[in-house]
Amino acid sequence: MKRPKIALAHEFLAQFGGAEKTLEAIAEIYPEAPIYTAKYTPETMPESIKKRKIIAPKNGLVNRAAKFFFTFMMAPVFESFNFDDYDIIVSDGNTWNKGILTKPNQLHITYIHTPPRFLYHYSTENTKRDKWYFKLFFSYIDNLLRIWDYVAAQRPDFILTNSKETQKRIQKFYRRNAVVIYPPVDVNHSTVIENKSIQKPYYVAVGRLIKYKNFDLLIQAFNMLGLPLMIIGDGAYARTLKGMASENITFMGRISDTEKHRVLSNALGLINPVKDEDFGIVPVEAMAHGIPVLAHDSGGHRETVIEGVNGMFFSELTVESIVNAMKTFDNNARNGAYDKNKIRQSAERFSKERFKEELKQFVEEKWNNFSRA
Repeated sequence: MKRPKIALAHEFLAQFGGAEKTLEAIAEIYPEAPIYTAKYTPETMPESIKKRKIIAPKNGLVNRAAKFFFTFMMAPVFESFNFDDYDIIVSDGNTWNKGILTKPNQLHITYIHTPPRFLYHYSTENTKRDKWYFKLFFSYIDNLLRIWDYVAAQRPDFILTNSKETQKRIQKFYRRNAVVIYPPVDVNHSTVIENKSIQKPYYVAVGRLIKYKNFDLLIQAFNMLGLPLMIIGDGAYARTLKGMASENITFMGRISDTEKHRVLSNALGLINPVKDEDFGIVPVEAMAHGIPVLAHDSGGHRETVIEGVNGMFFSELTVESIVNAMKTFDNNARNGAYDKNKIRQSAERFSKERFKEELKQFVEEKWNNFSRA
C-alpha cells in the first residue's frame, strides 16, 4: 500500500505552552510532515519546531486581526489553507483548526484541547468581553461564531481530545463523539534536584497570573496560613497579586523548565486553584517528582488527582475552603502520608511516549479503514 502523505496543522505558533508541547510530540511521530499555522513567531519556538517546514500566511492579516477583530476574521484564514497534496491532515487546537476544509478522499483527524472557552461561558484570560461597552457587540458576534463553531466541528472525520472533561463538552456542544488520548507530559523526573537557594519547606503554584486562575484566593489563604508559597509564572494580574501578598509568598516570575523542575522537586506540594481545567498538565508534572497536589474539585483534576494517593481536593472556590483543605494537606505532606513512589507511578500513565504510541496507532487504524472504503 502506498505510504500516505501527512500534514500537520496548529492554530498559532506564537508561544510555547501545553498545546505546543502536544504539537511537538505529534511532529516527532511524523518528522517529514509540514506544519500549517496562522501565525508563526520563530523566536518563541524551540529548535524542534523551528527546524520544521512551517507554512503560514505572510500578509499580516492575522496580526491585524488579533488586535481587535480576531474572532470573526480568523475562520477564513484557516479555511483558505490548501491541503491538496496530502492524504492525512492531523490538526490540533481549540477553535479554528477543526474548520479547515478537506476533500472526500482526505482523512482529517483533529485533537481538540477544548471547545473555545470564550464561546461557552468558561473563564478565559481575555477580559475584553467582560467590559460593559463590549458586551452587546460581542454577544452578537459570539452568537454567529457559535453557529460557525458547530458547523466546523462536523467537518473532521475523527475527533481526539485530552480528557473525559473535554470529551463531555464536545458531546454537549457539537454532538460528536471524541476519543480521549491524554496529552504528553514530561514525567521523566524521578530524583530530587538539589536547590540550595531555598532552605525551608515550601509549597508551589504554577501558571499564568491572570484573573480566572484564582491566584488571588490562593494568596489570601496563604496570607492567613503563613506558610511559604512560591509562585511561578507571570501575567497581566501580577502587579495586583504582588500587592496583596505577605512576606511568606515569593513571586519567581517566568523561569526556565529546568528551574521549574528544580522548584517542584523540592516542594512539599503543589496547589492548583483553577476551576474547570481542560486537563491540567502542571499537576502531573509535580506528581512526576513525587509531589502531592491540592486541587479544586472540578474538570481535568478529577482524572489526575487520586484522593489519598497523590493529593486531595478542595470543594469550593473560597479562601475558607482553601485554608481548611490546606491544614489537612499540610499535615499529610509533612507527616509522610503520601508515598512518593506511588505518586510518581500515578504520573506515568500520562507520559509522552504513551501519547505518541496511542496517537500513531489511532491514525494508522483509521487510515487503513478509510483507504479501503
